[in-house]
Amino acid sequence: MEFGVIGFVVAGLLVGFVVGMTGVGGGSLMTPILLWFGVNPAAAVGTDLLYAAITKAGGVWVHQKNRNIDWSITGWLALGSVPAAAMTLWLLKGLHTDQDALNAIIKHSLGIVLVLTALAVLFKKQLLAVAARLSGPTPRLSPRGLNILTVAVGVVLGAMVTLTSIGAGALGTVALFFLYPLLATRRLVGTEIAHAVPLTLVAGLGHASMGNMDWTILSYLLIGSLPGIYLGSNLSGRVPEAVLRPCLAVMLAMIGYKLI
Repeated sequence: MEFGVIGFVVAGLLVGFVVGMTGVGGGSLMTPILLWFGVNPAAAVGTDLLYAAITKAGGVWVHQKNRNIDWSITGWLALGSVPAAAMTLWLLKGLHTDQDALNAIIKHSLGIVLVLTALAVLFKKQLLAVAARLSGPTPRLSPRGLNILTVAVGVVLGAMVTLTSIGAGALGTVALFFLYPLLATRRLVGTEIAHAVPLTLVAGLGHASMGNMDWTILSYLLIGSLPGIYLGSNLSGRVPEAVLRPCLAVMLAMIGYKLI
């Protein structure tokens, strides 16, 4: 087995381990790692999107088994995100003939979203506390208004994830908490994961249709990530979150700043 192959398997193992321990960081770490390995930005994003769709599909099964998914919210999010993903793919296809321009746009967008994700990870507790204070015994919005805002959030996430493969995790969860502050955290996380699967699948297949995909690398990443997620999940309670989250946030911010 060549060193490069071992490197991809180890990368999958490490990212899976971090995701298992913290619940975030999959796309935020995997795409920069692929860039570091020399994969061009467009192929890195496309490969990571299908990687996310496959790995999160298992999470949907577990969350559905535990009844942690609000399918109504998932549907409203997808109503905005899937068309936004298709539109973003259409725009990217127009740039596909100019690979340098396409890679430059993806790289800079990736840097911006990484910095935003780092802030969301670092200040997650403060953001959730603000959302909790804003919530009251009565809904702030009518059901119609809430549905419209949920679709709007889906549109933003759809474009962001299709362009960078990042944003559905930390940013999506925080956005949902502001919209649905009374929703139990476990259901919020399960709902976000359920929404991420069709979004990343559509976006990933769209990138694959443009040739922005390396199926061999994808298989190596999955070989490492499956045991990594298992190990990380079993150790998630043994390492303080107060230590893990700042380290992850600083690392994402540094990578994002360098890409910008």
